[in-house]
Amino acid sequence: MRYYFSFLVCCVFVLSGCAPKTAPTPQDQAFVDSLEGSNARFEALSQNENFDQLLELFKENCKAPLTKKVYANVCRQANDVQDAKSFFKHSFTLKKVEPNEQRSMLTGYYEPLLHGSLKKTERYKYPVYGKPKDLVMIVGENDKKMRGRSVKGKMLPYYTREEIGKRKLNAEILCYVDDKIDLYVMEIQGSGRVELEDGRVIFIGYADTNGHPYKSLGREMINRGIFASVDEVSMQAMKAWLLAHPTQIDTLLNTNPSYVFFRRMEQRATGSLGLVLTPERSVAVDRSYIPLGSLLAIQSRSETYDVDRFVFAQDTGGAIKGPNRADMFMGYGQRAEYVAGQLKAPLEVWIMEPKF
Repeated sequence: MRYYFSFLVCCVFVLSGCAPKTAPTPQDQAFVDSLEGSNARFEALSQNENFDQLLELFKENCKAPLTKKVYANVCRQANDVQDAKSFFKHSFTLKKVEPNEQRSMLTGYYEPLLHGSLKKTERYKYPVYGKPKDLVMIVGENDKKMRGRSVKGKMLPYYTREEIGKRKLNAEILCYVDDKIDLYVMEIQGSGRVELEDGRVIFIGYADTNGHPYKSLGREMINRGIFASVDEVSMQAMKAWLLAHPTQIDTLLNTNPSYVFFRRMEQRATGSLGLVLTPERSVAVDRSYIPLGSLLAIQSRSETYDVDRFVFAQDTGGAIKGPNRADMFMGYGQRAEYVAGQLKAPLEVWIMEPKF
């Protein structure tokens, strides 16, 4: 009997060793593929990345309260890192941001330089307005912020761009500038510098808007037959056309009812996250898809500009709509102005999700 029992035990071990292995489920395979893809993408990004610099930028990014909501644990650990590359590799997972029906595109913006005066003169006659005292913001359904003005207890839309141009607002005038097109460009960029007559330079930053939806000047010029397609549109091309047709400037600019109000700043260009923007590391995103403060990886190639690197979602913009839409802050100066004005390129986006 003992020998028979031993024989049975041996058969069990033999048969169990020969039993077929369970095939991985589609979900298991998808997870493995995703992990392998994430690792391969990280290694590709690593080829030209300065991880020590990236770590310092990440720690600066963590100073914003919104960033801490996204990366609470990782932000704490960032202060005690010895190996920067290892930290990013083992603390995050790269997740591809899938596009929707909205266009996937990378554009650029910059910090323009305007010329102005603290007093209105024949040359300097276009006011740079601070936030109006009668501009009211209320929070509606789904926490949507709406702006307007209160008239006899009723909430009315605030004045449009055209209406603002015809009246004196109840608002501080920060300075006057000599070019209304440059002032419009500064609105689109969200910030800028103004060089005064005595050589001093003041920093101007975004304060608020009148609450009207942004409408693209480039798209309007295409609709009017000024440009044949979006490929012909650039900031430089639009400005050149307007300067050549001065009687059309107000008509075209007023097709965009949105108007931006500013404030004096003690520092250079600052984004919606509340941090000073870093050239070619800070991007504006649609925060309904990508949380502000997120660390991203982007890839885009064009005749104007190639990029394949880690960046930070530190700003927003009225024209930035969709999950695969970003606006790269190019900085200050002639190169920044040229690239930002020309850049329109396909875009892929990955978000760095924390592992803990």
